[in-house]
Amino acid sequence: MPAVTVDDILQVAALSLVDTAISQSRPVVSITTAPSGYEGEGFPVRRAFYGVDQSVLDPFIMMDQMGEVDYAPGEPKGTPWHPHRGFETVTYIIDGIFEHQDSMGGGGVIANGATQWMTAGCGILHIERPPEHLVASGGLFHGIQLWVNLPADLKMTAPRYQNLEPDRVVLTRSTDGGALVRVIAGEVDGFAGPGTTHTPIALAHATVAPGAQLHLPWNPAYNALVYVLAGRGSVGSNGDGQTAATFKTGQLAVLGAGDFIAVSADSEQDLATPALEVLVLGGVPIGQPVAWMGPFVMNTQDQLRQAIEDFQAGRMGQIPDN
Repeated sequence: MPAVTVDDILQVAALSLVDTAISQSRPVVSITTAPSGYEGEGFPVRRAFYGVDQSVLDPFIMMDQMGEVDYAPGEPKGTPWHPHRGFETVTYIIDGIFEHQDSMGGGGVIANGATQWMTAGCGILHIERPPEHLVASGGLFHGIQLWVNLPADLKMTAPRYQNLEPDRVVLTRSTDGGALVRVIAGEVDGFAGPGTTHTPIALAHATVAPGAQLHLPWNPAYNALVYVLAGRGSVGSNGDGQTAATFKTGQLAVLGAGDFIAVSADSEQDLATPALEVLVLGGVPIGQPVAWMGPFVMNTQDQLRQAIEDFQAGRMGQIPDN
């Protein structure tokens, strides 16, 4: 980890230099630890948003860190066919391979830095699974799946599939070269990622070298979440009297209002983790009621009942013959 990197980070365009004398870093509101569980047919996950109030997460619904796990032969697992309605699923594979197929004809391989962005909208069936050769051989698997809510007027929009290959990810860096930032969707300091979103958000994956610091300019209209994929560090201080909060693998920092996000990596990391790896995300809160049941995210209980009825009646599509 990570899959997308560069040989010479100083050849990458730099972020704007943050003037900490006049700019406010985002303070830490809370640090929570993701519990471990299993998803689909039994692959391990960390529930990144567990214990965090939904109003703070808005416009996001759920995020699972899948792995990091080194499978033995015969162990890799995926999900069976299942429906979705009312939101978008974002599957970002850092290491390893996943295959996607859906009832609208979308699909492909998500591997080593690629992202699949699926708008479920009015309803879709899909399946995610490791390819047969990976099941036979085993291997490393690590990624995240994020659920992004849709506002009421887009709940029933037509499904859409985006395959974002690794070479489309936009790279930027801290001014001193101590941190590499991969912009997957939305815009960060003028760097626009390839993902097209219905809900205004930004999503980035940053690698911060041991002892280095990242000052990431962040849209003031967006909320801000920082999740640690691997490593140890601190978040939330730029030397203006704030107290930085320490965090480590599997922990989520919810941040308050401000101009930029400050993240620092500990000078010493574990042998298996050469740097601090964080996922940074935020967006404009939708501010609407959320009615959530399993694979459906709607605004009312009546809409959930209708979603279940439509799925049972086959109105969300059919499993392809192949």
